[in-house]
Amino acid sequence: MNKNMLTTKELTLLSDLLVYEESACKKARMYSKCLTDKRFAEEFSRIADNHQRRFNALLELL
Repeated sequence: MNKNMLTTKELTLLSDLLVYEESACKKARMYSKCLTDKRFAEEFSRIADNHQRRFNALLELL
């Protein structure tokens, strides 16, 4: 087996993690746009950016 190949279980786990990260990113981005307190809005924007980075890193594993 090629060391770069993922098992079915690993692919399922990565798929689940991608769904979770995408959902968390969308929610944090939505909150960052809805909040009127600038500090909270900026924090949620940073949180969304972090989820986006994790999503992209996981996607690169596929």
